[in-house]
Amino acid sequence: MKGFCETCRDMVECRIKMIEREKDIKGSKVKYTAKVAYCDICKEEIFIPELRDYNLKALDAAYRKTEELISVKDIERILSKYNIGKRPLSLLLGWGEGTLTRYLDGDIPTKPYSNALKRILEDEQYYRELLDANKTKISEVAYRKSKAAAEEISRDSENKLEAASKYLLIQVSEITPLALQKLLYFAQGFQKAFTGQFMFNEDCEAWVHGPVYRMIYEQYKNYGYYPIEEQELACDQTSLTEDEIDMLNHIVNYFGCYSGKVLEFMTHTEEPWRVARRGLKNWENSDRIIEKEVIGSYFCNVKEKYMMLNPTDIKDYSKDLFSKL
Repeated sequence: MKGFCETCRDMVECRIKMIEREKDIKGSKVKYTAKVAYCDICKEEIFIPELRDYNLKALDAAYRKTEELISVKDIERILSKYNIGKRPLSLLLGWGEGTLTRYLDGDIPTKPYSNALKRILEDEQYYRELLDANKTKISEVAYRKSKAAAEEISRDSENKLEAASKYLLIQVSEITPLALQKLLYFAQGFQKAFTGQFMFNEDCEAWVHGPVYRMIYEQYKNYGYYPIEEQELACDQTSLTEDEIDMLNHIVNYFGCYSGKVLEFMTHTEEPWRVARRGLKNWENSDRIIEKEVIGSYFCNVKEKYMMLNPTDIKDYSKDLFSKL
């Protein structure tokens, strides 16, 4: 790369280095990795517009991560996911009609506004309720288009939980209802950590024996503590994406080797189940929801703590959990 060196007063070849920097933004110390150009001749730093733009984006991303603010990419995903425009979504939320346009152009949302957008991205049921409650604020065409997209997501999600369950039943031999529930829970958490999206829309509940998806419990409860033996079991994989199937395979590899009871103890050591059951006795029944936000945050932190680059690194976490039982 070439740049103009003010010291040498000439266009020169320059070397790019990755430099760790820290900047104070609104009272927060934000660390980020910047690209810096140095003159090959005098070794002084050179200003290059393209690197300035890169560094501003890196600083913006680091600040959003530090403050747990939604990214521009995730806002774009909301618009695509629900087939809704920037202006209509702003109006649904009771904001100025140009608010989302500003955010997409790089303005940083406040924490409450960011949290509202994060909830929409992660909670399809909440979005459907928001859409219906505020449909008079947007055009009939915008409402119908987004309503259709939201309903399609709901249908896909319902199929997805059942499809994932059947896929796990096919892949894991001698799987009990207890073990199936825990594998679904781990799949949900790590899918969020690695892709930013949950695999299922359904909530899981904090029961005495760990996280439980009630719909799956009702379907297989007659097996009790015995392995599930379905006749002519088939899985419609068309409702599962390649990424989701890949994640389920990794869950099978790294958690499917443990018994349901071991998996139960594993989930008992984790924050999401414990937070949901706070104040309850060990034996006390409960239908409390394990909030998706708590699951997502926990598994994202696990991914960061164990420096996971891809789902194969999940094995380090599963081994560590088992060693602590």
